[in-house]
Amino acid sequence: MSDLTKNSKSFCVFDSDSHVVEPRAIWDTYLDPEYRALGKFALWREEGKTNAYLKINGKVFRDAMNSNIPRHAIWKPGMSWEDVGELDATIPHPQSPGASDPQARLRDMDAMGVDQTLLYPTWFAEGFHLIEDPDTAYALARAYNDWIADFCSAAPERLFATAMIPLQNLDFAIEELERIATIPCFRGAFIRPMFLEDRYFTHPYFDPLWAALEKLGITAAVHPATGLWNPEWTSHAPFIEKMKDRLSQMTVLQESGGGPHAGGGNGANLGFSAAGELGHPMAPIISPWLDNHMFVGATLIGFTVMQRYPKMKVVMAHGKASWMDEVLEKMEASALTTPLLHKYPVRTDPEEMWEEGEVMLGFDAEERLIQKLPQDYVEKIVWGSHYPRQDTTSAWDAIDKLSDAGLDEATIARMLGGNAAAQFGIEPLNRVGA
Repeated sequence: MSDLTKNSKSFCVFDSDSHVVEPRAIWDTYLDPEYRALGKFALWREEGKTNAYLKINGKVFRDAMNSNIPRHAIWKPGMSWEDVGELDATIPHPQSPGASDPQARLRDMDAMGVDQTLLYPTWFAEGFHLIEDPDTAYALARAYNDWIADFCSAAPERLFATAMIPLQNLDFAIEELERIATIPCFRGAFIRPMFLEDRYFTHPYFDPLWAALEKLGITAAVHPATGLWNPEWTSHAPFIEKMKDRLSQMTVLQESGGGPHAGGGNGANLGFSAAGELGHPMAPIISPWLDNHMFVGATLIGFTVMQRYPKMKVVMAHGKASWMDEVLEKMEASALTTPLLHKYPVRTDPEEMWEEGEVMLGFDAEERLIQKLPQDYVEKIVWGSHYPRQDTTSAWDAIDKLSDAGLDEATIARMLGGNAAAQFGIEPLNRVGA
């Protein structure tokens, strides 16, 4: 049993999955003037007094949930999940200041027991890869990267970032990778596992991306987004929500005695009223690990990216980690029994390749298999808080969970900081709760 106590630790905690919420300054100040109108057409987030929406390529997508509670930035230190769930949804609640202000972020990190963190976007994560115009995407990527670099300059030994890369044009993407490789705060290139222009990451189009990441030593920071407003072909979310609504309607039909063969009745008896809907979207629960499964199984293993670029480092964030054993088991069986015929020869030992590879999975301390079988995961996982989302947990929460599960301090230190520091090439800094 660990000797760790509440608010006390002797090691560095690195938060590998936290977020910023993009301010208007990215468009109004950091974006090149000639692209400001185009940039707000291509990607824009509006947070109004009476509504909120995301605009992508000029099309407006209204929030599917109550905009009074900004669940992407609602958590503050000291809040429990129950506290978030009990918020009064009839009145507006402000975003956590640490979502956009670096000084407030540092104070929250201190309270959470977090020494260093890697920052992911929020609205750029959701909509950037859907931008259709490559030139505007490139301009927005530079603007975001310049803004987040300034954000990190508030504490360069504590704040690090993933960079936006304009994959709409790989020449632009590689130019931006080469630029951000010279800026110390950037330790990853943001990749959302999705279709881009009807191409998935199993397409040879992306091979120059993997080669550049490996050559430059930049980690591929793969992070799914909810995808609630995205086309069905690029995200699991719309399909999941469609099925959720159909199941809700069927439940109401059954409870009211109706059904596909029931006669008579009016619209109210068909189960299409608001009373038949499940209030909470299911996509944020299901789609992240589906998206991560697909990227690991299809791209890294099936399309041989791990095999052909063995020194490229990857972190799969926000999809949990304990699913990996089953994926490897299935991939092993498939590789041995079903020849995968495509452009590149495929190794038939994915489990060995996984052990050899430079890929790590993000986890949270709520995962029961991590607690029960730490020896199976300790070398391949990095911890993330999800700050400031509604499901945020602090480092103190993680330490308590893992300590109560009987993990020794050295193992906890590796899971919560050591692995991430090595994967992102960062000198560990232990300053909180030491």
